[in-house]
Amino acid sequence: MSKVERHHLLTAEQMARFTDGFLIVENIVPKDLNAAVLEAERSWDGPGYNFWHQTDVLRQVFEEPQVKGAIQSFVGVNPVYDHSFLHIVKARHLKAQEWHADSIIDVRPYAFDVQAFYFAHDAPAEMGPTLVLPGSHLRKTNTASIARYKNIVGQRQLEASGGTIVFMHHGIWHCAQPNRTDQTRYVFKLRLRPGQVQRGLFNTDDYTSPEVAQIIQKGYQAWQGNEARLEHMQRAKLWRYVTGDDNIDVSFENALTRMSIHS
Repeated sequence: MSKVERHHLLTAEQMARFTDGFLIVENIVPKDLNAAVLEAERSWDGPGYNFWHQTDVLRQVFEEPQVKGAIQSFVGVNPVYDHSFLHIVKARHLKAQEWHADSIIDVRPYAFDVQAFYFAHDAPAEMGPTLVLPGSHLRKTNTASIARYKNIVGQRQLEASGGTIVFMHHGIWHCAQPNRTDQTRYVFKLRLRPGQVQRGLFNTDDYTSPEVAQIIQKGYQAWQGNEARLEHMQRAKLWRYVTGDDNIDVSFENALTRMSIHS
């Protein structure tokens, strides 16, 4: 993957928002290209895992400078293809997916795969777009071990307009919802592993600004309960990792600095 110009990379503010476990980027795909992908999705009759390999117009989406810039901000210029799938949910399919995290067999402390969920058409709430739990990506779990949970305080449904890509940390808890409309729902998922150490890959201008720190400081989640400060410590460590700065500290009461934790 050729390197993009710096202005196509994610900003420090966008990367700070990703510490919630996901980042929604609206209107990132040009309308004509988006329409062509939607047409290809509607006419597809093969297995979902082949859609990426056999659809040229889809791969063009991921060659768009802003899309490439986002990917490079997360996983570098030589990401490794992990898997992909075209998810198709028929009209009036009223069964929801169970809560799960994708393939959490991972010994890496802070490195992460990125998953791009691409919506080629509008996906309002009644169509059942993916439900995610902000902040859950740093609490590793074994795939479907969380399937017993139902509604969780703070959950968020990824309602999206056509041309939106949601970039998600591979560890985030999520589940598809019932499609209560008369239209088929499509979402394409691409998962990429990092091809290099994920430090300082985004546009790091202003990563130390108070505005960026405030975004991360607001990252406490109600579902975390009494462990919220411990969860936030993990977020602060993730921020050190992605910025490449082992001295920056957005932890509760600057605990990382006070305790001289630099990992």
